[in-house]
Amino acid sequence: MLRVAVLVCVSLMLFALVCAQTQMPQRSKITGIAYVRIRSSDFERSSETYGKILGLRTGTNGCIHVKDPCFVVNASQHIELTQAQAGDSGSWLEQTAFQTTSVREMRQYLLAQHIPVSEIKASPRGIPFIECQDPEHNSIAFVQEFSEISVARVPPNQVSSRIFHTGFVVKDLGLMRRFYTEVLGFRLYWKGGFKDLPPGTPEKESDIDWFEIQVPEGSDWVEFMLNIPANADHQELGVQNHFCLGVPNMEKALDQLHKNGLAPDSKFADDKSEIGRDGKWQFDIFDPDWTRIELMEPFPVKEPCCNPYTAPHAKL
Repeated sequence: MLRVAVLVCVSLMLFALVCAQTQMPQRSKITGIAYVRIRSSDFERSSETYGKILGLRTGTNGCIHVKDPCFVVNASQHIELTQAQAGDSGSWLEQTAFQTTSVREMRQYLLAQHIPVSEIKASPRGIPFIECQDPEHNSIAFVQEFSEISVARVPPNQVSSRIFHTGFVVKDLGLMRRFYTEVLGFRLYWKGGFKDLPPGTPEKESDIDWFEIQVPEGSDWVEFMLNIPANADHQELGVQNHFCLGVPNMEKALDQLHKNGLAPDSKFADDKSEIGRDGKWQFDIFDPDWTRIELMEPFPVKEPCCNPYTAPHAKL
């Protein structure tokens, strides 16, 4: 009888364990970047960069009813500005928001993973979203993905119609990688460094300066900026904490920037475009607060340094 009782007890425990596992909330899909929010010390000056130089519109799509300056990139992506406060330090890339198929399911999943997360909120347009922080206290949000057909044509002066990625300083790669890949399901896209290693030399974590991971159900990505000095000043942090706009042709994009009013000798732009270590054409401009806005073609034109790409490239 004792043996039977033990077997029954074990069976019940196994059954309870299986039930608990089957009831564990599942992560909803993360399909791309919804918006980036940038701090600005002067809305008028910043709007000159985002509205005039980049040619981005206001007042439509995700920017409807938004009080502070907001600039539409496409039907599902936009750039928000928020007022900087005196003494603000650290990253002026205030928040990155990701599109998800179900905010409710994502919140349940994050709570099950013991990650503090806000209640479900609504944007000025009425779109549900939640907010939380990654392990290094970067603010991230998850926005309900919505299906909308935008009938508005991209204005001819708009330089880009796609946010490709955001990037920010990371101190502990292992900690951040576990959160984004193991909890959120992001996957490696590419990694590399400033220096070429001698042939046959094993790559160490300290050799990696950029670690790029794609959203699990899309091609947008996050770029970890590594090996940045702890005492980096505001301008250096503006270089590192950035976002990227995709362009189909860099030469045409630069031509449009200059037509929109970017001076060829502007202190808020690179001297010329270049092929980065990742093998892609890229060009940097900066807003008046030194937040970097990277322009990038979607496909490499040469082999990247250090490591091959391990996931599909974004498409425009």
